[in-house]
Amino acid sequence: MREARAEDARTEARRLIRDLLGEERLSAAALVREAGAVLGADRVARCVELARGAPLTRRSAELASLAGLLVGTRELGPRWWERARGGKPLVPDEVLRSATAVEPWTDLTVLEMLTAWIADDAADRRWGEPAAAVDLNSWQAEDRVALPGGAAPGDRIVLSFDAGGRLDAVVVRRPDGDLGSNLDFDSLRYSRPAEAQWSWGVAAGLGPHPLGGEDPSPYGTPVDAGAARTLRAWALRHGAGAAQTGPEWRVRGDVVAAIERVDWMWRSGEWFAWWRAVSALVDGDPVQLDARLAEIAAGS
Repeated sequence: MREARAEDARTEARRLIRDLLGEERLSAAALVREAGAVLGADRVARCVELARGAPLTRRSAELASLAGLLVGTRELGPRWWERARGGKPLVPDEVLRSATAVEPWTDLTVLEMLTAWIADDAADRRWGEPAAAVDLNSWQAEDRVALPGGAAPGDRIVLSFDAGGRLDAVVVRRPDGDLGSNLDFDSLRYSRPAEAQWSWGVAAGLGPHPLGGEDPSPYGTPVDAGAARTLRAWALRHGAGAAQTGPEWRVRGDVVAAIERVDWMWRSGEWFAWWRAVSALVDGDPVQLDARLAEIAAGS
């Protein structure tokens, strides 16, 4: 059942990537080439530099952000990079060059932050600026937003809930005659840059995603052999097949490929501890690796 859900997500992601970028499985090299033609060589070179600097377990997320920036730039035009937005002191080009974190997006990487900006700007162009933001961790539908003056039953009010994500609140008349609103969850939608970011990450997976100019490749770096054997054996004991784990893990690329194949996110909660451990193995963090191995051993 979980494997079916994982494949459903990948199928939908490949469909979106085909619609947005023309291919179902756009490799990192193809993505960089396509982005260079739209964003310009200098911007893409800087994006690739930032992606190379990220941990290997985060590289796919950085490249997914590049996919969002590619689609967003196609939609809004390259001048988007030169315009200030939201009263912020730096334009997107300056943010990219300086790798400056801007409030309130400091929990994101620079590429993720820029993709959030362009996804929101594309949503605003398509559906208008949202009247308010709502937190969908609460599924309360009634009266989540103040009604504008002149509101009438049947009016739709555009709200934001995520970067590039929008839904409508529908104005209704309550039984006591007062006006209120109900969230229309069927109206949930994302702008094209946000769809591209999600779909590239899911369709392309964790990797490996080699990038040009890497000699030697970081995916060829050896990993701790003992920890690799322990974590591979744990995966096999907890339901992963031999084809999913692959043969002995010798280098970071072996581990990254295995993480992608086992679909750990669709498994039971104990796999989150395994994910933290294999991430530390790939990223070469011995302190975290020892702590996560101890966590796994305690839970076994």
